[in-house]
Parts: sequence; C-alpha cells; structure tokens
Amino acid sequence: MLKRIVQACFLIMGGTLGILFLPELLKVLSLNDVALLNNSYVTAIIGAIIFYLLTFWAVDYVFNFINWAEDSLVKIPVADVLFGSVGLIFGLLVAFLIGFAFNAVQVPFLNAVAPILLTLLFGYLGFQVGFKKRDELLGLFGRGSSKKRPAEESSQKAFGPSLKILDTSVIIDGRVADICQTGFLEGTIVIPQFVLSELQHIADSSDVLKRNRGRRGLDILNRIQKELAIKVEIYEGDFEEIQEVDSKLVKLAKLTNGVLVTNDFNLNKVCELQNVAVLNINDLANAVKPVVLPGEELTVQVIKDGKEYHQGVAYLDDGTMIVVEEGREYIGKRIEVLVTSVLQTSAGRMIFAKPKLLEKAL
Repeated sequence: MLKRIVQACFLIMGGTLGILFLPELLKVLSLNDVALLNNSYVTAIIGAIIFYLLTFWAVDYVFNFINWAEDSLVKIPVADVLFGSVGLIFGLLVAFLIGFAFNAVQVPFLNAVAPILLTLLFGYLGFQVGFKKRDELLGLFGRGSSKKRPAEESSQKAFGPSLKILDTSVIIDGRVADICQTGFLEGTIVIPQFVLSELQHIADSSDVLKRNRGRRGLDILNRIQKELAIKVEIYEGDFEEIQEVDSKLVKLAKLTNGVLVTNDFNLNKVCELQNVAVLNINDLANAVKPVVLPGEELTVQVIKDGKEYHQGVAYLDDGTMIVVEEGREYIGKRIEVLVTSVLQTSAGRMIFAKPKLLEKAL
C-alpha cells in the first residue's frame, strides 16, 4: 500500500513538473513549433510517464527511508516529541514576528534571505530548548497539578506509583517473577527496550556463564509476560545522549514517576541520591528472613571451617550464614547448636552459635 502511495506521489510530481518546465525545455531544444507538445495536458502526461519510469528505480529507496523514519519516530518518547514540537512551533512563531518586522525595511536582498535564515535558526533553537528542557517543564506541570489536586497527591503517597521498572540484574536474578506471582508487586511492569537489548547482548556472549545468565533473563521475562496475571509493557524509547543503562533507568524512572526494581546495591544508592523510588529485592529477602534470637536452638549441618581457629560454618535454608564456635570437628555432621548472638551487616544477617553438646558438657 505504501509503495502505491509513493508511486502516486511521483506521478503527481511528474505531471506538475511537466506542465511547469517542459515548455521551457522545448524552447531550448527548438521544438516549440510542435503544437501537440505545447498542450499542457500532453506535457503533464509526458512528465508523469517519465517520473513513473523513475519509480522502478527510486521507489525502494523512498520506501526504506519512510520505514526508517517511522521506526525512529515510534521509538522517541511521547514527552520528547510533544515538548520538541511545542518548542519548534514557538521558535517558528518568533521567526515569523521578527521577519514581519524586517518587511518594513525595503532591502531586496535582506527581505529575501532574512526570513529563511530566521526560520531555520529560531526553529532549531525552539526545538532544542523544548527538547532539552522537557524534564523541567514536566516537573513544573507536576507541581502545578499537585497544588490543584491535593487529594490525588495524598492518594499517590499512600499507594505509590503504579509503574515498576525492571533493571537487568533483577531480571536475571529471577526472584521478581515469584514476587509477581504472589501478588506483592502490584501495578504495571515496565521493561525498557534498552534493557532487552542488553539482555540479548548478554545471551549472545561467547562466555558460557554470561550466555546462560542472559538466556535465563529472557526466560524469566517470557514467564512474567505469558504466565503471570500482571500487566507488562515494553518501553520503546531510548536516551541516545546517555550511554550507561543504569543512568537510562534512573532517567526513565524520573520521567514516568515510576519505581525502579533492582538488586544492584550501587544503583540503589544512586536512586536514593537522586530521589528516585526504588525497590531492592535483596532488602525484601533480608526483611522476610526468619528472626533468630540469642538462646534459641537450631539443627544445622556444618559444611566447612571458618576464618577463625576451630570455627565451623553452616547455612540456614534461606542462605543465612551461621558461624559455629568450636565447630570445626563437626564438619560434615548435622548437630544441634545454641544461638549466642545475631549480627546484621550490609551483606545480610550473620548468626553466631556454639554446639549444644558443649553446653551440656559444661
């Protein structure tokens, strides 16, 4: 269908150019005495035929260019298009007003060139200002709307933004799918296209470990989209001026007022510094670990020796490490231990215990 439209445009353009320029060309070639060629209908048909023949060579190039332009425009975020267009219109309006003032000065060359230069200059400047200042304008409109609708602002504070943006690390981790399945992660799951590209790049890596991680991430996304009863959207936009994927995620979270879901410690800190809402899967996992108090008894299997002399190391089912004092001789055995202290570190919870057999001996 698009090729037919392009061919029709070529026919119309050929007929128009035939009417305008073929008579002049006939005068140059001294063929203006031919009455048939001086007919405007005939020149229009000749021009249309010439351009129709050109379509067999040029239509594919035009068709590919239109498809490329369409794909590029679709990937641009709506906010960028909107504010860029507003800036362009404002710049063209300023150029028109200044050009109208120049018309009062009767300078032939200036009157001919100035409107073109002003249109190009102010149109470009207006588009750039509108495009690069979109974040400030969005924030300005957001503050204005919150002042007008305090009930809506309080509702947003109570229930939180509905968009949950997934980063690459949390997708590869896979636990986010189980969290979505339980219903604790509400709202719409947003998967940016640049995150998908990074996952695909990892899945195509020559390193076996990276390739397996990338494929696991793609499988997790497929499960979230097809098996779970949660809304999933693909964000097609990109931020060409930003190279790092983490920075793009922070930018997207700011633009959409969404929540970034991650298990990356450094990205979590960056979000906190830039006042971006973030949900850390590791923090959630630490929060739901069973509480162990000093004096409780546990049954564990000592797996390896610890860093200090005669220490043994065991693990709970959730991965919490237990340091067993005087437990080195019990490596490979399942014993009962008595919790002596619990230490909360940035890496998680650590439990110190001693064998119950020693307690009985004492």
